[in-house]
Amino acid sequence: MATSTPTTATSPWSIVKTIRQSPPVDLEAPYDTASLAGKTILITGGASGFGAAFARKWASHGSHIIIGDVNDQAGEAIVAELRSLPNSSQHHHYQHCDVTNWSDQVALFKLAAKASPTGGIDAVVAGAGIVDHAAPDSGRAFDHPGDLTADAPPAPPLNVLAVNLTGVMYTSHLALFWLDRNGTTAEGKLRDRHLLLVSSIAGMIPLPGQTEYAASKHAVVGLFRTLRGTVWQRGIRCNVVCPYFVHTPLMPTVGVALLAGSGMAQLEDVVDAATRLMADEGIVGRGLVIGPKFRVVDGEDGEMRLELRGEEMGNGREKAVWEAYAHDYEQVEVFVYRFVQMLNALKAVRGWVATVKDLYSIYVRGRRVEKGVKTT
Repeated sequence: MATSTPTTATSPWSIVKTIRQSPPVDLEAPYDTASLAGKTILITGGASGFGAAFARKWASHGSHIIIGDVNDQAGEAIVAELRSLPNSSQHHHYQHCDVTNWSDQVALFKLAAKASPTGGIDAVVAGAGIVDHAAPDSGRAFDHPGDLTADAPPAPPLNVLAVNLTGVMYTSHLALFWLDRNGTTAEGKLRDRHLLLVSSIAGMIPLPGQTEYAASKHAVVGLFRTLRGTVWQRGIRCNVVCPYFVHTPLMPTVGVALLAGSGMAQLEDVVDAATRLMADEGIVGRGLVIGPKFRVVDGEDGEMRLELRGEEMGNGREKAVWEAYAHDYEQVEVFVYRFVQMLNALKAVRGWVATVKDLYSIYVRGRRVEKGVKTT
């Protein structure tokens, strides 16, 4: 595998600086988790899988965790576990939330803001997701339809799309509102505003037999790539994690069998990647892929070679996390470049308009005071 050298933002259509995207992440550098203390983090799908693992990790560093899920028993159990951690915050809460139900999500965000010690939400993780477990010959799998010759054939059940895309869109929409309302610290510093999306390796490659799932995860990557171009204007940073196959409740038995001997991603590596993005408030607009651990060896011929951990490769460093879409904004289409520039110009104009309005208001108020007119 040839070593890829990151390009520099020299293209006339680069918008890296314009959208405030941070530099490539040094994945071998340590990061400080101190910023996690005191953060209120809302996690959808937090009762199991990635969401529960994130919750445990971040709560251990002093974060206040708000979990929404449909599994009430598991949700209540994880909150009780978080509250029992040594020196843990007691501001951990669970609320039943079907992410496909707009009202459920609205209620969850209101609970998070009310339960937060600061009255605000620092970060949102759109973590709820499901896979299609329908058998190929059941007539319910998207790419294996049953008999549709009837006068009114049934529509395909799009449950996976509803949870993985509609639910994520609801979460993101609410996050943009509530994160924007997050205030400042006691020192007057703007509090962190972070939307972390959870896609998958299936958001970048085909996943035969899971058409709906792959389509939904591709859409989440598209959501990330689009949002990160504009939300920086509101002080919100947007990042995404794209895990490879991990042995969680979402992973069907047949999937585990097919991957036997070829390596799977480890849950702790997914948690580590997400924690880096959550804790390092300087990371903006980056995507991380988490896969099996490889041993990386730089060959004398200038090529980088990868071998699965455990194979005899001599000296080398292990790596499980890689950047995705790291340099895709260094050269974009003319339309994207000009549209983003137009958005920035409109933001600047609105800022001047607001200033002029304030000055005019002060002037009018002053004139009224001079004339003895009572002002409120």
